Amino acid sequence: MTHSGQNPPQTQTNLPPATNNNSPPIPALPKKASPLMAILLLLIAMLSLQGGASLAKTLFPVVGPQGVTALRLGIGSILLLLYFRPWRLKMRGGNLRSLLMYGLALGCMNYSFYLALRTVPLGIAVALEFTGPLAVAMFSSRRPVDFIWVVLAVTGLLFLLPIGQSAGGVDLKGACFALIAGACWAIYILAGQRAGSSYGPGTAAMGSLIAALIFFPVGVIQAKTSIFSWEILPLGLLIALLTSAIPYSLEMMALTKLPAKTFGTLMSMEPAMAALSGIIFLGEFLTGTQWLGLAAIIAASAGSTLTLQRKTKIETVDIAGNNPSGK
Repeated sequence: MTHSGQNPPQTQTNLPPATNNNSPPIPALPKKASPLMAILLLLIAMLSLQGGASLAKTLFPVVGPQGVTALRLGIGSILLLLYFRPWRLKMRGGNLRSLLMYGLALGCMNYSFYLALRTVPLGIAVALEFTGPLAVAMFSSRRPVDFIWVVLAVTGLLFLLPIGQSAGGVDLKGACFALIAGACWAIYILAGQRAGSSYGPGTAAMGSLIAALIFFPVGVIQAKTSIFSWEILPLGLLIALLTSAIPYSLEMMALTKLPAKTFGTLMSMEPAMAALSGIIFLGEFLTGTQWLGLAAIIAASAGSTLTLQRKTKIETVDIAGNNPSGK
């Protein structure tokens, strides 16, 4: 998490592009750039996001998941505020409740996700969290074909959740935290759509600030040691860059060149990317049953994206609906 962020399946929020003099420019690829370049940037963004999540997990023995949450939200909010400078943007306002809900959901999503990572492999945590935006996408359309994606998603959950022995001993408490993060992600998307229509590009920065104001003090209090040491702060900055600034910029660039369905389908591969990152950086090897569960959720996510009835080109950038989860 977002999780920057980026993940379908989700309903795109049509926001006016930031074109006034006070708004930061939206990153974009050159007009002659190949779509393959956009795909490559998207893959790099996913690798950055999951690599940052792996790095975050290595800090758990030092500051705990609560301390990592505080670092990511605190430093990430500073980066977003410096970039978007929401106090200089022209905002219509009038939807403060949605903005508050958006920020609260963002903070709770990060907090729950990192708590899940204490005992659940990264790939499984991301797959379970993915059920949130997947539910938003499926509930937005009630066509017969969507029943297929529901069955696939439920099948994936049955393979991943700690029921019997088939789930390879996944911790129940950790799995519940991952599902809570998914539910917060769904709320984050819906609230972000409403808040973004009023606050535009500044929504991401202000929502992150709200999340930091709530969860930064909680994380500092619960951290096992001080997160303000010179040994910890550089790693916190690196985590914020890998999980927010870098993937956010790359995804925005990719959005300018890829059809919406292509973007959504590629982003559906994120649980697999998370599993590979867990194997490479954390030594978290999954069982065959768990890989089947990941594959089912990925197929449900990609399928729901491909069958959504919407425009095939992204003409405006979804600022508020992205996934800045701490993955």
